[in-house]
Amino acid sequence: MPHAKHHTYTTRTEWTGNLGAGTANYRAYSRDHVLSAAGRPDLQGSSDPAFRGDASRWNPEDLLVASLSSCHMLWYLHLCAQAKIIVSDYRDEAVGTMIEDEGGGGRFAAAVLRPVVILAAGGDAAKAAALHEEAHRLCFIANSVNFPVAVEPTVVVAD
Repeated sequence: MPHAKHHTYTTRTEWTGNLGAGTANYRAYSRDHVLSAAGRPDLQGSSDPAFRGDASRWNPEDLLVASLSSCHMLWYLHLCAQAKIIVSDYRDEAVGTMIEDEGGGGRFAAAVLRPVVILAAGGDAAKAAALHEEAHRLCFIANSVNFPVAVEPTVVVAD
């Protein structure tokens, strides 16, 4: 039996929100932080504004939904290239729903990906639509979460 390939991902999270008093109390500090990985631009992070975060920065919840969307897209484009289906445009308006419990914790309950794919003239829309199921089956991130991820694709063939 062949050995599974292992991949390791290393990131750094650095809190930049000490306003002078550290975490003396819940309102004494900013949720700002910087996410980094070698050789890549930094991401400015914070918490969701509902949790005293900065709305102009990425929050973990946004990043999770974006990761699901990005992973699906990358698998889909790969499968289309293999199948000789020419995609000229791809956009996804993904939505994740998180439920906060009484104790302040919570979890994601679901996510929905809504990719809109434009195929080159003459493209096979039915085959292109079906490849979304395979992309979903292969997606590393969707396979790693414990909540349902639905995919509701729209495929349009250019004139």
